[in-house]
This record gives sequence, C-alpha cells and structure tokens, in this order.
Amino acid sequence: MEIILKKSKFTPFNLMIIELVEKQNSSFIAAILNFARMQCSSRFLTGISERLSFFRSPINFSTSIQSQIPPQSSLWLPLDSAAYTELLQSASSVSLIRGKSIHAHLIKSQLKPGLFLQNNLLNMYCKCGDMVSARHLFDAMPKRDVVSWNSLVSGYFQIGLCYDSIGVFVMMRHYDVMIDKFSYASALSVCARMRDLRVGKMVHGLIVVGGFSKRVFLTNSLMDMYSKCGELDGARRVFDCSDELDDVSWNSLISAFVRDGLIEETERAFVQMHRAGVKMNSFALGSVLKACSCFGGSKELGRSIHGCMVRVGLDSDVFVGSAMLDLYAKKGMLDEAVKVFKLITNPNVVVFNAMIAGFGRSDLEMDAKVTCEALHLFSEMLRRGMQPSKFTFSSVLRACNLSEAFELGKQIHGLVFKYHLQDDEFIGSALIDLYSKARSIEDGLRHFLCSPKQDIVTWTSMISGCVENEQFEKALSLFNELLDKGRKPDQFTISCVMSACANLAVARSGEQIQSFATKSGFSAFTICANVQIFMYARSGDIDAADQTFKEMQTCDVVSWSAMISSHAQHGCATDALLLFKEMEHRKITPNHITFLGVLTACSHGGLVDEGFRYFESMKEEYGILPNVKHCACMVDLLGRAGRLIDAENFISDSGFSDDPVLWRALLSSCRVHKDAKTGARVAERVIELDPSASASYVLLYNMYLDAGNRSLALRTRDLMKERGVKKEPGLSWIEIGASVHSFVVGDKSHPETDAIYSKLEEMLSRIERVDDHKAVTSEFEDIQLEHKENMVNCHSEKLAVALGILLLPKSAPIRVMKNLRICADCHTTMKLFSGSERREIVVRDPIRFHRFRNGSCSCKDYW
Repeated sequence: MEIILKKSKFTPFNLMIIELVEKQNSSFIAAILNFARMQCSSRFLTGISERLSFFRSPINFSTSIQSQIPPQSSLWLPLDSAAYTELLQSASSVSLIRGKSIHAHLIKSQLKPGLFLQNNLLNMYCKCGDMVSARHLFDAMPKRDVVSWNSLVSGYFQIGLCYDSIGVFVMMRHYDVMIDKFSYASALSVCARMRDLRVGKMVHGLIVVGGFSKRVFLTNSLMDMYSKCGELDGARRVFDCSDELDDVSWNSLISAFVRDGLIEETERAFVQMHRAGVKMNSFALGSVLKACSCFGGSKELGRSIHGCMVRVGLDSDVFVGSAMLDLYAKKGMLDEAVKVFKLITNPNVVVFNAMIAGFGRSDLEMDAKVTCEALHLFSEMLRRGMQPSKFTFSSVLRACNLSEAFELGKQIHGLVFKYHLQDDEFIGSALIDLYSKARSIEDGLRHFLCSPKQDIVTWTSMISGCVENEQFEKALSLFNELLDKGRKPDQFTISCVMSACANLAVARSGEQIQSFATKSGFSAFTICANVQIFMYARSGDIDAADQTFKEMQTCDVVSWSAMISSHAQHGCATDALLLFKEMEHRKITPNHITFLGVLTACSHGGLVDEGFRYFESMKEEYGILPNVKHCACMVDLLGRAGRLIDAENFISDSGFSDDPVLWRALLSSCRVHKDAKTGARVAERVIELDPSASASYVLLYNMYLDAGNRSLALRTRDLMKERGVKKEPGLSWIEIGASVHSFVVGDKSHPETDAIYSKLEEMLSRIERVDDHKAVTSEFEDIQLEHKENMVNCHSEKLAVALGILLLPKSAPIRVMKNLRICADCHTTMKLFSGSERREIVVRDPIRFHRFRNGSCSCKDYW
C-alpha cells in the first residue's frame, strides 16, 4: 500500500478521502462517488480503485468508481455545493484537519458558497471547537441568518466560554435577528451551566414576550435551568403552568428532585407520571433508582421499582440495570446485585464498573472472597476486549485497599501504566492510599512526586497517608508545600493536617491551621470541627475542645463520640456519661466508637456497675457487637477495681482470649495491685501470644521489682536480651511558641541544659521542704531517695516540665506529652510541683491525661 501511495502523487485532500474510504465511513460514500464524477483525474480515481481492492466490502465500491474513470482525461473540475455540504457535515464529526482540507479545496475551486454552505462550514468549525476560525468566518459572512448565530452561540458554549456565548445571544437581539426556540434553548443552557439565575429569568421573560412559552421544547430547557440554579420552586411552577408536557418534562422534574436529594418528592412525581399515562423510560427509572441509592431510599421502594422495570421490559436495559445493581450494592444486598448483573445480556463498561464498585463498598466486610469477585469481574472485562476506564481502575484499587490485598494492588498498578491512565487524579489517590496502607509510604511518596497532575485530591491522599503512617512532621511539611505552590486546600485537607497536629499534640500549630480554616470558610464544615475537637483534646486543652463542640452548628455522631472520648481521657467520667445521656435524649444513635469512649470513662472512673450496664446496652439495645477494644476496657475496668479473677474469666468468655491486648491490660492491673503470682501467670500468656512486644516484659520486670524479687526481674531483662526485644525509649516533648522541645531520660543535648537542671534541682529542693501534709512528705521520701542516688538520670517529663516553668508565663498551663506511661514517682512529683509552683501541669501518656492542680491529679490516683 505504501508503494501505491509513493507512486501516486496525490494531494493531501485526495489522501484524506482515500483514508476515509478505507475506513468505510458510510457517511462519505455518496460524497466520494459524487466527487469521482466531478474530479476527472484518472490518476486519482485509479488510486482509489487500487486502495479499495485491499479490503472486503458488501458493495463493490472499486467497480463503481472505476466505471467513472474517463479515458485519458486530465481535466479538473470543482465540486458542487451539495457535495461540499455532505463532506463538511461528515467532517464535523471526524476531525478539524479534514474539515480545513475541505475548506481549502472550496477556496481553491473559487466556488462562491451560498448561505446554506457557509452555515455548514461555520457549524463544522464550531463542532470541532475552533472558535477563532469560526468567528473569523462569521464576521466575513456577507449575510447571516438565525442558524449562523445559533451555531456561534452553541460553539462557544461547547468549549466552556459561557460569557462569550451569552454575549453573542445579546448581539442577536441588538441586530434584530428573528430569535427561534433553539436560540433560547442555547441561552438557557448557558445560564444553567453558569448557575446564573438572574440572566436565566431575563431569558425566561423574553421567551414569554416572544410567544414561545407554550413550546414543550423550551419548557424542558426552563426546568433544567431553574433546577441547576437551585430554584426548584421555579422549575415546579414552569412544569405546573405548561399546557403541553412530554416524557422529557417529567424526566426533568424527577431529575431536579434527585439533584436536591428530595426522595419523597421524587417518588411522588414518579407515581404521578405513571398515573398521567406517560410511558416509563429508562431515564426516569434510572433517576428514581439514583435517588433511592444516594439519598436513603428504602430497600422496599427499590424492589418496587425493580418490579416496574420487569413489567415494562427494561430489566435487561444497560442504563437501568446499572442503576439497579448500584442501588442493591449500596444497600448491602450484593446477592441481588449479582442477579441483576447476570440478567443484563450485553453489559458494557458502565455495568461492570457498577458491579466492581459494589464489591468495593467500605461498609462491607471485605475479605479475600469479595476481592476475588471484584478481580474476576475485572478479568472478565479484559477477556471480552473491553477498555477499562479510570473508574474501573479506581474501583478495583479501592477493593484491594479495603481488603488489604496489597500485592494484587501492585499488579493493578502495572496495568494502569499499560493503559496510560497513571495521570488520572482518582487513580493516583487510590494508589497513594494503597501504598500508605501497605506501610510503604516511600513508594506512595515516589508515586505522588511522579504524578504529572497533582490536584487537591492527590495532595490530600498523600497527607492522609503520612498521618496514617505516623509521619506527622512530613504531613505538616507537605501542607506547607501545598500552600507555597498556591494550591487551595479543601475541608478534607484541613482535617488531615489538624489530625497530624492532634497526634503531635502541638496546639500552637493546630491553632494556626484553625485560623486558616476559619478565614477560608472551612470551620463551618462538621468534619473540620470534629478534628478540631480531637486536636484540642489531644493537646490537653479540654476547655477549648468543649467550646468548639458548643459552637458547632451541626453535631453528628462523630462529634458526640469525640467529646465523650475526650472527657474520658481527661478523667472526667461524670461529664462523659452526662454527654452520652444527652446524646441519647437527642435521638442520635451511638456507634462502636461512642461506646468505646463510654466504657473508657467507666474504666478511668472506677464505675464497674455502670460499665457493665453500658456494655450490655451496647449489645442488646443497639445491636453493636463488642470488639477487642471494648473487651479490653472491661478487663481494665475489672482489673483496676481489684477483681483480677473476674477479669481473667471475662477474657476467657469474651471470644478474644488469643488477643494479647486483653492479657496486657490484666497484667497492668496485676502490677497496680501487686499480685505477683497472678501477674507471672498472665505475663507468660502475654509473652506467648506476642513475644516481640517490649511492654509485656517491662510490666513483668517492674512488677517483680515492686515485689522485691530482684532475681526474677533480672531474669526477665535477660530474656528480653536473648530474644532481641528492645524497650522503647521514653520520650517527652513540650511545645513552647513555634518550637517543640523533646527530651529523653537524663537528656543533656538541649541548649538550655544547665538552666533546666538547675531549675529542676531548685524545684525538687522546694518540695522537699513541704511539710503541710504528712502523707505528702512520706510520698516524697522515696522520690527524693531516687533523686539523690541518680540526679543525672532524671525522667524526661521532669525535664520538660522544668523547661516549661522556665520559659512559659505563669498564666499558661504546662502541657507535656509522653510516649510511655507515666511512672508512679513522676506522678507523685508532678502533684507536688503543681502545688509548690502554683502551676497547672498536664501530662498526656498513651493511656490518659493527668491534670495536676494544687497538689492533686484529675485521675484521683486511680490510674
């Protein structure tokens, strides 16, 4: 074929036609035959005949064209207007280059085109999106009619230049063009896209004045404009005042209700449509199904609509079927969704995507079986030769993320590159989530940096991944980089960054981000306010968290759960339980996180009977099955109360007897109550279940030391060394101004080391002279003995508090964060510091907050 092309010196226009003939574009057949009659070039026609002989066709085009070849003729004649019109109409749906080739041929032929041909040429440029050429042609036209103007209005609208489009419409009125219904429809479409209700109402007035208000075509356009501009009452008035309605009118009304999430109005309009005798179509059924799936419609309603589908014969329709299986999947009825999927005879990519997305629902119990189903559907798509879309890959990756099938996700990543879809922001976010959940944050960051399109969704996914992997400083660094690049974060980005501040317990940084959220208008979002509560509570400022909660306009179950958990962590058990009662009074259904906060409050408050009552209520009244965290709270509740045997029996009956978390909670209680015998037995069980966890060895070591059994304590330490188990070093940090200062035991790396140790020694000597209460003095005797024996190895929280007292004003509370549980010596010391220095000291450890005021702690020594 290449030899033929080289031998035949065709013009670009001739080559274009030959290429289209080879593709057997049916819309070009008549135009080409006409061209063959007019273009009397034997070389050109011979080339077409040779070209056509290379493919099979039900019609012998080559014979038809060959018969048109005049012998030994080299004349050249232009096409007529009809031929050019046919070529332009076909080229408008193919490509701009071919359209311009036809235009060039038209100019070369020196044919004077009439208005009809010029309108077709203008329409070709508008449909191909070349509005510069279209405007030049329009301005050069000696005569224009309403079709010319409408083409220009529609062309600007199609490429998104709405202001230019409406400007042309205004010019039409200025030049007294006889505006028709298509002009008004285009203007209404522009208003709908711009959400410009004011201009839309003006166009509506012109329609009424022009006498077009009774046209059903414009009725439908008006309803669409009003609904997209958020004026649902206006759409309903247009519908009610219309004398003529068709199925599109009803569909427009139903779509308007669906867009606003009005499920009851959608159902009512659907019933009225049926009673009015309007034939149900796939669009109406699909809209109602969408309303049911997205806005809380009942399962019974969905089944009723399914019955309507079967009655009208649309149960195998691709559009309605995809909406139906999406409804069933979102309602958790996967079996019904699969049945609908199997009934669709020729499912397309949309149907497969809906089914794959159904298997990837986050509220399902994801396991290997569900993941296999999603991947099986994906393989079936590829086997049928379907081209996976961006939504396909994002849904499959979501299923892999939820089921933690990370290796499969990496294979899907390879296919993403194969189909050249790595630039999509939603796929990019899914891949970042995949690597983040796989604890491979470096791979996620590498993919993020290589993404050519880093939109706010991708940035948020990366920041969220850093937070999930406890790389909070990196999350804050990415957020600063996001702002430096001039990108605008959304409410989800803000919530992720505030979560990082909460985990770092850096209130100063959190306050700055809160100020940014307030200025940007994000503070009104419930998701941001919820994280703000969490941030303040984790930073030790329960009063600010409570103030945020009271100022919220809309409080959901997350808001209430956050406040209950915050009060529980700060030792305010009574306040936490009062909040739960208020939550029940307001008919807000609690979830498993709410009850975790309630049980934690009971545990920290020593409320055994109340804890068991709420534990039973969770199962019986709300149908929430307790998980391992709920059971750990109950074990801790019984253990703190000294009921060690009951706690051990509870573990055996809980169904989580093989989980080391429960046994470790019991081991901690054994140490508190100095029950070395039970503690040794429990420690053996914990170490058997989780031999690599250092916390179990440390608890057992300290328990033996407390009991005076030094040999067993040393044996426990030697066992740790044999098994290569390393104790996590104690770390405390305090935020002062814009800086965070961290300390380890006996730390001397701080620039103010001499001042810190001098202040600490001064504070210790001051509380040594406290003799107001004999019990306090006796408590301090052991601390002072340890201090005299090893002054250098001061615990990290003592150093942090000393720095806080040195640098912070007296009115500011001292908030210290610690990665390990505070020891008894430091707990007693902090009580004495708060009294002697007359300062409020807040220490957060992994278990709870300790607020020291006037020589006492909020935990009431029950910790």
